[in-house]
Amino acid sequence: MTRCSLLSLLPALLPMLLAGCAAGPEYKKPALDMPAAWQTDSPWRLSAPKDDAAKGPWWQRFGDPQLDALEEKALANSPTLALASARRAQAEAVLAGASAGLYPQAALGVRDARARISANRPLNNNSTPQFTTTQSDYTVVLTASYEADLSGRVQRTIEGAKASAEQSRADFENIRLLLTADLATAYFNLRALDIELDVLARSLGLQRRSLALAAARHDLGATSGLDVAQQQALLDSTLTQVDLLQRQRAQFEHATATLTGTPAPSFALAAQVKTLTPPAVPIGVPSDVLERRPDVASAERAMAVANAQVGVASAAFYPSIFLGASFGDESRMLSSLFSTPSYIWSLGVSVAQTLFDGGRISAGVDSTRANYDATVASYRRVVLTAMQEAEDGISGAAALERAHIQAQTAVRSATRVLDLATDRYEGGLATSLDVIIAEQGLLNSERLAAQILGQRLLTSVFLIKALGGDGS
Repeated sequence: MTRCSLLSLLPALLPMLLAGCAAGPEYKKPALDMPAAWQTDSPWRLSAPKDDAAKGPWWQRFGDPQLDALEEKALANSPTLALASARRAQAEAVLAGASAGLYPQAALGVRDARARISANRPLNNNSTPQFTTTQSDYTVVLTASYEADLSGRVQRTIEGAKASAEQSRADFENIRLLLTADLATAYFNLRALDIELDVLARSLGLQRRSLALAAARHDLGATSGLDVAQQQALLDSTLTQVDLLQRQRAQFEHATATLTGTPAPSFALAAQVKTLTPPAVPIGVPSDVLERRPDVASAERAMAVANAQVGVASAAFYPSIFLGASFGDESRMLSSLFSTPSYIWSLGVSVAQTLFDGGRISAGVDSTRANYDATVASYRRVVLTAMQEAEDGISGAAALERAHIQAQTAVRSATRVLDLATDRYEGGLATSLDVIIAEQGLLNSERLAAQILGQRLLTSVFLIKALGGDGS
Protein backbone atom coordinates (compact mmCIF):
# COMPACT_ATOMS: atom_id res chain seq x y z
CA MET A 1 0.00 0.00 0.00
CA THR A 2 1.43 3.41 -0.93
CA ARG A 3 1.86 6.33 1.46
CA CYS A 4 -0.91 8.27 -0.22
CA SER A 5 -3.35 5.39 0.14
CA LEU A 6 -2.44 5.00 3.86
CA LEU A 7 -3.11 8.64 4.54
CA SER A 8 -6.36 8.48 2.62
CA LEU A 9 -7.63 5.86 5.07
CA LEU A 10 -7.18 8.16 8.09
CA PRO A 11 -10.72 9.64 7.93
CA ALA A 12 -12.16 6.13 8.02
CA LEU A 13 -9.80 4.90 10.75
CA LEU A 14 -10.09 7.96 13.01
CA PRO A 15 -13.49 7.14 14.60
CA MET A 16 -12.27 3.63 15.37
CA LEU A 17 -9.06 4.95 16.90
CA LEU A 18 -10.89 7.49 19.03
CA ALA A 19 -13.45 4.97 20.27
CA GLY A 20 -10.86 2.46 21.43
CA CYS A 21 -11.48 0.24 24.42
CA ALA A 22 -10.50 0.65 28.06
CA ALA A 23 -7.96 -1.91 29.21
CA GLY A 24 -8.27 -3.49 32.63
CA PRO A 25 -11.32 -4.35 34.77
CA GLU A 26 -14.24 -2.00 35.33
CA TYR A 27 -14.35 -0.74 38.90
CA LYS A 28 -17.03 -2.15 41.18
CA LYS A 29 -17.31 -1.25 44.84
CA PRO A 30 -16.99 -4.42 46.97
CA ALA A 31 -20.16 -5.56 48.70
CA LEU A 32 -20.03 -5.61 52.51
CA ASP A 33 -22.20 -7.50 54.98
CA MET A 34 -23.40 -4.65 57.19
CA PRO A 35 -25.39 -5.23 60.42
CA ALA A 36 -28.91 -3.88 60.47
CA ALA A 37 -28.60 -2.09 63.85
CA TRP A 38 -26.23 -1.32 66.68
CA GLN A 39 -26.19 -3.14 70.01
CA THR A 40 -27.66 -0.62 72.41
CA ASP A 41 -28.10 -0.79 76.16
CA SER A 42 -30.03 1.20 78.77
CA PRO A 43 -30.12 4.16 79.24
CA TRP A 44 -29.15 4.67 75.58
CA ARG A 45 -31.86 6.23 73.48
CA LEU A 46 -31.71 5.30 69.81
CA SER A 47 -32.34 8.12 67.37
CA ALA A 48 -31.92 8.59 63.65
CA PRO A 49 -30.15 11.49 61.93
CA LYS A 50 -32.43 13.99 60.25
CA ASP A 51 -31.20 14.46 56.72
CA ASP A 52 -33.24 17.63 56.25
CA ALA A 53 -31.88 19.32 59.39
CA ALA A 54 -29.12 21.90 59.23
CA LYS A 55 -25.77 20.24 59.85
CA GLY A 56 -23.45 22.73 61.50
CA PRO A 57 -20.10 22.01 63.14
CA TRP A 58 -20.53 19.01 65.44
CA TRP A 59 -18.75 20.60 68.41
CA GLN A 60 -21.56 23.13 68.75
CA ARG A 61 -23.66 20.29 70.17
CA PHE A 62 -21.82 20.77 73.48
CA GLY A 63 -22.98 24.38 73.84
CA ASP A 64 -19.58 25.72 74.93
CA PRO A 65 -18.76 29.10 73.33
CA GLN A 66 -15.08 28.84 74.29
CA LEU A 67 -14.77 25.46 72.58
CA ASP A 68 -16.51 26.89 69.52
CA ALA A 69 -13.97 29.73 69.34
CA LEU A 70 -11.03 27.35 69.71
CA GLU A 71 -12.36 25.07 66.97
CA GLU A 72 -12.75 27.97 64.55
CA LYS A 73 -9.23 29.12 65.38
CA ALA A 74 -7.86 25.63 64.74
CA LEU A 75 -9.60 25.38 61.37
CA ALA A 76 -8.14 28.74 60.37
CA ASN A 77 -4.57 28.30 61.66
CA SER A 78 -3.74 24.59 61.77
CA PRO A 79 -0.66 23.78 59.63
CA THR A 80 -1.81 20.16 59.46
CA LEU A 81 -5.05 21.21 57.80
CA ALA A 82 -3.18 23.62 55.54
CA LEU A 83 -0.98 20.73 54.39
CA ALA A 84 -4.04 18.62 53.63
CA SER A 85 -5.54 21.52 51.68
CA ALA A 86 -2.37 21.80 49.60
CA ARG A 87 -2.45 18.06 48.88
CA ARG A 88 -6.05 18.40 47.77
CA ALA A 89 -5.18 21.27 45.42
CA GLN A 90 -2.29 19.22 44.06
CA ALA A 91 -4.57 16.28 43.29
CA GLU A 92 -7.02 18.60 41.52
CA ALA A 93 -4.18 19.94 39.39
CA VAL A 94 -3.06 16.41 38.52
CA LEU A 95 -6.62 15.61 37.41
CA ALA A 96 -6.69 18.69 35.21
CA GLY A 97 -3.38 17.65 33.67
CA ALA A 98 -4.56 14.10 33.01
CA SER A 99 -7.80 15.35 31.45
CA ALA A 100 -5.74 17.31 28.91
CA GLY A 101 -4.93 13.96 27.29
CA LEU A 102 -8.41 13.97 25.77
CA TYR A 103 -7.52 16.87 23.52
CA PRO A 104 -4.98 17.37 20.72
CA GLN A 105 -1.79 19.17 21.59
CA ALA A 106 -0.82 22.14 19.39
CA ALA A 107 2.41 24.12 19.30
CA LEU A 108 3.87 26.98 17.30
CA GLY A 109 7.55 26.92 16.48
CA VAL A 110 9.59 29.83 15.08
CA ARG A 111 13.24 29.53 14.08
CA ASP A 112 15.70 32.12 12.79
CA ALA A 113 19.11 30.56 12.08
CA ARG A 114 22.16 31.29 10.00
CA ALA A 115 24.61 28.46 9.37
CA ARG A 116 27.72 27.63 7.40
CA ILE A 117 27.75 24.23 5.69
CA SER A 118 31.10 22.44 5.38
CA ALA A 119 32.49 21.63 1.95
CA ASN A 120 34.04 18.48 3.43
CA ARG A 121 30.78 16.98 4.60
CA PRO A 122 29.81 13.52 3.31
CA LEU A 123 28.79 13.47 -0.36
CA ASN A 124 25.19 13.13 -1.39
CA ASN A 125 26.24 12.01 -4.85
CA ASN A 126 29.69 10.85 -5.98
CA SER A 127 29.47 12.85 -9.21
CA THR A 128 28.42 16.08 -7.50
CA PRO A 129 31.02 18.03 -5.54
CA GLN A 130 30.22 19.75 -2.22
CA PHE A 131 30.67 23.47 -1.65
CA THR A 132 30.84 25.63 1.41
CA THR A 133 27.59 27.51 1.82
CA THR A 134 26.48 30.14 4.32
CA GLN A 135 22.78 30.84 4.42
CA SER A 136 19.84 31.77 6.62
CA ASP A 137 16.93 29.52 7.56
CA TYR A 138 13.62 31.09 8.56
CA THR A 139 10.92 28.69 9.71
CA VAL A 140 7.39 29.14 11.11
CA VAL A 141 5.60 25.85 11.81
CA LEU A 142 2.31 25.01 13.51
CA THR A 143 2.25 21.40 14.74
CA ALA A 144 -0.56 19.30 16.18
CA SER A 145 -0.50 15.82 17.68
CA TYR A 146 -3.06 13.50 19.20
CA GLU A 147 -2.79 10.15 20.96
CA ALA A 148 -5.51 7.80 19.78
CA ASP A 149 -6.62 6.11 22.99
CA LEU A 150 -7.11 2.69 21.39
CA SER A 151 -6.13 0.85 24.58
CA GLY A 152 -7.97 3.16 26.98
CA ARG A 153 -4.75 4.23 28.71
CA VAL A 154 -5.74 7.90 28.76
CA GLN A 155 -9.23 7.04 29.95
CA ARG A 156 -7.91 4.92 32.81
CA THR A 157 -5.37 7.60 33.69
CA ILE A 158 -8.14 10.16 33.98
CA GLU A 159 -10.28 7.76 36.02
CA GLY A 160 -7.37 7.21 38.40
CA ALA A 161 -6.65 10.95 38.70
CA LYS A 162 -10.32 11.67 39.36
CA ALA A 163 -10.52 9.00 42.06
CA SER A 164 -7.28 10.30 43.54
CA ALA A 165 -8.68 13.83 43.67
CA GLU A 166 -11.81 12.51 45.39
CA GLN A 167 -9.61 10.59 47.81
CA SER A 168 -7.65 13.74 48.63
CA ARG A 169 -10.91 15.56 49.34
CA ALA A 170 -11.95 12.73 51.67
CA ASP A 171 -8.52 12.85 53.32
CA PHE A 172 -8.95 16.58 53.88
CA GLU A 173 -12.32 16.02 55.56
CA ASN A 174 -10.85 13.20 57.64
CA ILE A 175 -7.97 15.38 58.84
CA ARG A 176 -10.46 18.13 59.60
CA LEU A 177 -12.55 15.70 61.65
CA LEU A 178 -9.49 14.37 63.49
CA LEU A 179 -8.22 17.90 64.18
CA THR A 180 -11.51 19.09 65.66
CA ALA A 181 -11.92 15.86 67.65
CA ASP A 182 -8.38 16.03 69.02
CA LEU A 183 -8.94 19.63 70.04
CA ALA A 184 -12.24 18.82 71.77
CA THR A 185 -10.55 15.89 73.53
CA ALA A 186 -7.73 18.09 74.86
CA TYR A 187 -10.21 20.79 75.87
CA PHE A 188 -12.54 18.46 77.77
CA ASN A 189 -9.60 16.76 79.47
CA LEU A 190 -8.51 20.19 80.65
CA ARG A 191 -11.98 21.14 81.87
CA ALA A 192 -12.38 17.80 83.67
CA LEU A 193 -9.11 18.52 85.48
CA ASP A 194 -10.46 21.97 86.39
CA ILE A 195 -13.42 20.27 88.06
CA GLU A 196 -11.13 17.78 89.79
CA LEU A 197 -8.82 20.57 90.99
CA ASP A 198 -11.87 22.39 92.35
CA VAL A 199 -12.77 19.23 94.26
CA LEU A 200 -9.27 19.14 95.75
CA ALA A 201 -9.47 22.84 96.61
CA ARG A 202 -12.69 22.28 98.56
CA SER A 203 -11.20 19.19 100.19
CA LEU A 204 -8.18 21.21 101.24
CA GLY A 205 -10.51 23.67 102.92
CA LEU A 206 -12.15 20.88 104.92
CA GLN A 207 -8.80 19.31 105.77
CA ARG A 208 -7.32 22.61 106.97
CA ARG A 209 -10.41 23.13 109.10
CA SER A 210 -10.02 19.63 110.59
CA LEU A 211 -6.30 20.26 111.16
CA ALA A 212 -7.08 23.50 113.02
CA LEU A 213 -9.67 21.67 115.14
CA ALA A 214 -7.26 18.85 115.94
CA ALA A 215 -4.56 21.36 116.88
CA ALA A 216 -6.97 23.26 119.15
CA ARG A 217 -8.09 20.08 120.90
CA HIS A 218 -4.46 19.05 121.28
CA ASP A 219 -3.60 22.42 122.84
CA LEU A 220 -6.43 21.88 125.30
CA GLY A 221 -5.10 18.41 126.10
CA ALA A 222 -8.21 16.68 124.78
CA THR A 223 -6.33 14.65 122.14
CA SER A 224 -2.83 13.42 121.49
CA GLY A 225 -0.40 14.71 118.89
CA LEU A 226 -1.28 11.74 116.72
CA ASP A 227 -4.51 13.43 115.61
CA VAL A 228 -2.61 16.51 114.47
CA ALA A 229 0.01 14.42 112.63
CA GLN A 230 -2.64 12.37 110.84
CA GLN A 231 -4.50 15.45 109.66
CA GLN A 232 -1.26 17.07 108.52
CA ALA A 233 -0.30 13.94 106.57
CA LEU A 234 -3.67 13.94 104.79
CA LEU A 235 -3.29 17.63 103.94
CA ASP A 236 0.21 17.09 102.55
CA SER A 237 -0.97 14.17 100.43
CA THR A 238 -3.77 16.26 98.93
CA LEU A 239 -1.38 19.11 98.12
CA THR A 240 0.84 16.62 96.26
CA GLN A 241 -2.14 15.50 94.18
CA VAL A 242 -2.84 19.14 93.28
CA ASP A 243 0.67 19.54 91.86
CA LEU A 244 0.29 16.36 89.78
CA LEU A 245 -3.05 17.48 88.36
CA GLN A 246 -1.65 20.93 87.57
CA ARG A 247 1.09 19.24 85.55
CA GLN A 248 -1.47 17.23 83.58
CA ARG A 249 -3.53 20.36 82.98
CA ALA A 250 -0.53 22.21 81.60
CA GLN A 251 0.10 19.41 79.11
CA PHE A 252 -3.47 19.55 77.80
CA GLU A 253 -3.23 23.35 77.63
CA HIS A 254 -0.08 23.07 75.53
CA ALA A 255 -1.74 20.50 73.27
CA THR A 256 -4.68 22.86 72.77
CA ALA A 257 -2.27 25.64 71.80
CA THR A 258 -0.56 23.49 69.18
CA LEU A 259 -3.83 22.29 67.69
CA THR A 260 -5.02 25.88 67.29
CA GLY A 261 -1.76 26.87 65.58
CA THR A 262 -0.55 28.93 68.55
CA PRO A 263 2.90 28.70 70.19
CA ALA A 264 2.46 27.06 73.60
CA PRO A 265 4.36 29.77 75.57
CA SER A 266 1.93 32.46 74.38
CA PHE A 267 -1.28 30.53 75.06
CA ALA A 268 -3.29 30.18 78.27
CA LEU A 269 -6.76 29.00 79.24
CA ALA A 270 -8.04 30.23 82.59
CA ALA A 271 -9.42 27.63 84.96
CA GLN A 272 -13.18 27.34 84.71
CA VAL A 273 -15.60 25.13 86.59
CA LYS A 274 -18.97 24.75 84.93
CA THR A 275 -21.62 22.17 84.30
CA LEU A 276 -20.85 20.18 81.18
CA THR A 277 -23.40 17.78 79.78
CA PRO A 278 -22.69 15.35 76.95
CA PRO A 279 -25.09 15.99 74.04
CA ALA A 280 -27.46 13.48 72.51
CA VAL A 281 -25.79 11.90 69.49
CA PRO A 282 -28.03 10.54 66.67
CA ILE A 283 -26.47 7.22 65.69
CA GLY A 284 -28.70 6.11 62.82
CA VAL A 285 -27.91 2.68 61.37
CA PRO A 286 -24.50 1.06 60.73
CA SER A 287 -24.64 1.65 56.98
CA ASP A 288 -24.63 5.41 57.65
CA VAL A 289 -21.00 5.10 58.74
CA LEU A 290 -19.98 4.15 55.20
CA GLU A 291 -21.45 7.40 53.91
CA ARG A 292 -20.40 9.73 56.71
CA ARG A 293 -16.89 8.65 57.71
CA PRO A 294 -14.30 10.35 55.48
CA ASP A 295 -11.65 7.71 56.18
CA VAL A 296 -13.99 5.04 54.81
CA ALA A 297 -14.60 7.19 51.74
CA SER A 298 -10.85 7.67 51.32
CA ALA A 299 -10.23 3.92 51.50
CA GLU A 300 -12.97 3.29 48.93
CA ARG A 301 -11.50 5.87 46.54
CA ALA A 302 -8.08 4.27 46.99
CA MET A 303 -9.58 1.10 45.52
CA ALA A 304 -10.81 3.05 42.49
CA VAL A 305 -7.34 4.54 42.01
CA ALA A 306 -5.72 1.11 42.21
CA ASN A 307 -8.25 -0.35 39.75
CA ALA A 308 -7.49 2.42 37.25
CA GLN A 309 -3.78 1.71 37.63
CA VAL A 310 -4.45 -1.88 36.57
CA GLY A 311 -6.00 -0.51 33.38
CA VAL A 312 -3.06 1.82 32.74
CA ALA A 313 -0.59 -1.04 33.18
CA SER A 314 -2.69 -3.36 30.95
CA ALA A 315 -2.76 -0.73 28.19
CA ALA A 316 0.95 -1.37 27.61
CA PHE A 317 -0.04 -4.62 25.85
CA TYR A 318 -1.69 -2.55 23.09
CA PRO A 319 0.01 -0.46 20.42
CA SER A 320 0.53 3.25 20.94
CA ILE A 321 -0.90 5.29 18.08
CA PHE A 322 -0.15 8.96 17.56
CA LEU A 323 -1.58 11.23 14.85
CA GLY A 324 0.56 14.18 13.82
CA ALA A 325 0.27 17.11 11.45
CA SER A 326 2.24 20.24 10.79
CA PHE A 327 1.89 23.26 8.52
CA GLY A 328 4.16 26.22 8.05
CA ASP A 329 6.71 28.11 5.97
CA GLU A 330 10.45 27.78 5.49
CA SER A 331 12.73 30.03 3.46
CA ARG A 332 16.30 31.17 3.33
CA MET A 333 15.09 34.73 2.81
CA LEU A 334 12.79 36.56 5.17
CA SER A 335 11.07 38.41 2.30
CA SER A 336 9.85 35.16 0.73
CA LEU A 337 8.99 33.36 3.97
CA PHE A 338 5.22 33.48 3.51
CA SER A 339 5.15 32.94 -0.24
CA THR A 340 3.58 29.88 -1.85
CA PRO A 341 6.86 28.12 -2.68
CA SER A 342 7.84 28.33 0.99
CA TYR A 343 4.87 26.35 2.31
CA ILE A 344 5.69 23.12 4.12
CA TRP A 345 3.36 20.52 5.62
CA SER A 346 3.28 16.99 6.94
CA LEU A 347 0.64 14.48 7.98
CA GLY A 348 1.36 11.11 9.47
CA VAL A 349 0.58 8.27 11.85
CA SER A 350 3.09 6.57 14.16
CA VAL A 351 2.41 3.17 15.65
CA ALA A 352 4.60 1.46 18.27
CA GLN A 353 4.02 -2.05 19.59
CA THR A 354 6.16 -3.90 22.09
CA LEU A 355 7.14 -7.31 20.75
CA PHE A 356 9.34 -8.63 23.54
CA ASP A 357 10.17 -7.15 26.94
CA GLY A 358 11.12 -10.17 29.03
CA GLY A 359 7.82 -10.08 30.97
CA ARG A 360 8.13 -6.47 32.15
CA ILE A 361 4.58 -5.49 31.17
CA SER A 362 3.08 -8.65 32.67
CA ALA A 363 4.96 -8.04 35.89
CA GLY A 364 3.69 -4.47 35.98
CA VAL A 365 0.10 -5.66 35.58
CA ASP A 366 0.57 -8.28 38.30
CA SER A 367 1.98 -5.61 40.59
CA THR A 368 -0.99 -3.29 40.08
CA ARG A 369 -3.44 -6.15 40.60
CA ALA A 370 -1.73 -7.05 43.88
CA ASN A 371 -1.90 -3.39 44.89
CA TYR A 372 -5.64 -3.38 44.14
CA ASP A 373 -6.13 -6.49 46.29
CA ALA A 374 -4.27 -4.70 49.08
CA THR A 375 -6.57 -1.67 48.85
CA VAL A 376 -9.61 -3.97 49.04
CA ALA A 377 -8.24 -5.57 52.21
CA SER A 378 -7.45 -2.12 53.60
CA TYR A 379 -10.99 -0.93 52.85
CA ARG A 380 -12.52 -3.89 54.67
CA ARG A 381 -10.20 -3.27 57.62
CA VAL A 382 -11.17 0.41 57.79
CA VAL A 383 -14.87 -0.50 57.73
CA LEU A 384 -14.46 -3.11 60.48
CA THR A 385 -12.52 -0.62 62.59
CA ALA A 386 -15.27 1.94 62.04
CA MET A 387 -17.88 -0.55 63.21
CA GLN A 388 -15.79 -1.35 66.30
CA GLU A 389 -15.24 2.30 67.20
CA ALA A 390 -18.90 3.18 66.82
CA GLU A 391 -20.00 0.19 68.89
CA ASP A 392 -17.39 1.02 71.55
CA GLY A 393 -18.70 4.57 71.71
CA ILE A 394 -22.32 3.49 71.99
CA SER A 395 -21.73 0.91 74.72
CA GLY A 396 -19.25 3.18 76.52
CA ALA A 397 -21.66 6.12 76.59
CA ALA A 398 -24.40 3.95 78.13
CA ALA A 399 -22.10 2.45 80.78
CA LEU A 400 -20.64 5.82 81.74
CA GLU A 401 -24.06 7.40 82.07
CA ARG A 402 -25.07 4.71 84.55
CA ALA A 403 -21.74 5.08 86.36
CA HIS A 404 -22.17 8.85 86.60
CA ILE A 405 -25.58 8.49 88.22
CA GLN A 406 -24.15 6.05 90.76
CA ALA A 407 -21.12 8.28 91.39
CA GLN A 408 -23.37 11.23 92.24
CA THR A 409 -25.22 9.02 94.72
CA ALA A 410 -21.89 8.01 96.25
CA VAL A 411 -20.90 11.69 96.66
CA ARG A 412 -24.12 12.42 98.56
CA SER A 413 -23.56 9.42 100.81
CA ALA A 414 -19.92 10.37 101.48
CA THR A 415 -20.96 13.94 102.33
CA ARG A 416 -23.44 12.64 104.87
CA VAL A 417 -20.79 10.37 106.41
CA LEU A 418 -18.34 13.28 106.76
CA ASP A 419 -20.97 15.50 108.39
CA LEU A 420 -21.74 12.79 110.96
CA ALA A 421 -18.08 12.06 111.64
CA THR A 422 -17.24 15.74 112.08
CA ASP A 423 -20.16 16.31 114.47
CA ARG A 424 -19.16 13.26 116.53
CA TYR A 425 -15.52 14.34 116.63
CA GLU A 426 -16.39 17.85 117.74
CA GLY A 427 -18.57 16.32 120.47
CA GLY A 428 -15.80 13.99 121.59
CA LEU A 429 -17.62 10.85 120.48
CA ALA A 430 -15.27 9.90 117.61
CA THR A 431 -11.58 9.98 116.86
CA SER A 432 -9.82 12.08 114.28
CA LEU A 433 -9.25 8.91 112.30
CA ASP A 434 -12.99 8.69 111.68
CA VAL A 435 -12.96 12.21 110.29
CA ILE A 436 -9.88 11.51 108.14
CA ILE A 437 -11.46 8.38 106.69
CA ALA A 438 -14.68 10.30 105.94
CA GLU A 439 -12.77 13.17 104.33
CA GLN A 440 -10.75 10.79 102.20
CA GLY A 441 -13.91 8.94 101.19
CA LEU A 442 -15.62 12.16 100.10
CA LEU A 443 -12.53 13.28 98.22
CA ASN A 444 -12.31 9.96 96.37
CA SER A 445 -16.04 10.00 95.53
CA GLU A 446 -15.99 13.56 94.21
CA ARG A 447 -12.84 12.98 92.16
CA LEU A 448 -14.32 9.81 90.70
CA ALA A 449 -17.51 11.69 89.76
CA ALA A 450 -15.43 14.40 88.07
CA GLN A 451 -13.38 11.79 86.20
CA ILE A 452 -16.48 9.96 85.01
CA LEU A 453 -17.97 13.24 83.75
CA GLY A 454 -14.78 13.87 81.82
CA GLN A 455 -14.91 10.36 80.38
CA ARG A 456 -18.52 10.89 79.31
CA LEU A 457 -17.56 14.06 77.43
CA LEU A 458 -14.60 12.33 75.79
CA THR A 459 -16.73 9.33 74.85
CA SER A 460 -19.25 11.65 73.21
CA VAL A 461 -16.46 13.18 71.14
CA PHE A 462 -15.15 9.71 70.31
CA LEU A 463 -18.62 8.54 69.25
CA ILE A 464 -19.22 11.58 67.06
CA LYS A 465 -15.85 11.01 65.40
CA ALA A 466 -16.60 7.29 65.00
CA LEU A 467 -19.86 8.14 63.25
CA GLY A 468 -18.13 10.57 60.91
CA GLY A 469 -19.22 13.82 62.55
CA ASP A 470 -22.43 15.53 61.55
CA GLY A 471 -22.00 14.71 57.88
CA SER A 472 -22.17 17.25 55.13
